[in-house]
Amino acid sequence: MELAIRPIKKEDAEQVNELRRMEGIMENILGLPTETILKTEDYILKQDDLRHQYVAVLKKDRSTELIVGTGGLHLNPLPRMRHSGSIGLMVHTDYQGMGIGRKLIEAIIELADDWLMLTRLELEVFADNEKAINLYQKVGFEVEGIKRKAAIRNGRFADEMLMSRIKNIE
Repeated sequence: MELAIRPIKKEDAEQVNELRRMEGIMENILGLPTETILKTEDYILKQDDLRHQYVAVLKKDRSTELIVGTGGLHLNPLPRMRHSGSIGLMVHTDYQGMGIGRKLIEAIIELADDWLMLTRLELEVFADNEKAINLYQKVGFEVEGIKRKAAIRNGRFADEMLMSRIKNIE
């Protein structure tokens, strides 16, 4: 099987929706078990110059692809903050720890650095999601702070960590 990172397309909606609602992912991305394929499709169709989304696909053969992750970059729409963007990432639970998340985040960083000239990337991650935090730190993100009781996860309030990566301007 071959892994490819490519832009998302409308036909990906069903697999992306399944991924978003997957136990082990849904609770870490602020998803809900009631998210519909129509909502996912609508999100995909609304991609514009401020929103960029990749999928990680395993190619089983020429015509069969399995989506095993997604990564997105959302640019700040405010003119004085256009140098920054926020990212989101998710990887299928059966494929975590295999370098897929790293390939997705590297594709996002390349887009941000080499094509959009962003100087600040930021993200929020649950403070107890050690695997994700380690990945983000490996690609240059640093902790900026903790948002206490920022979200509800599995019937409890959970803290989120704010992390950023500042690109040195040459």
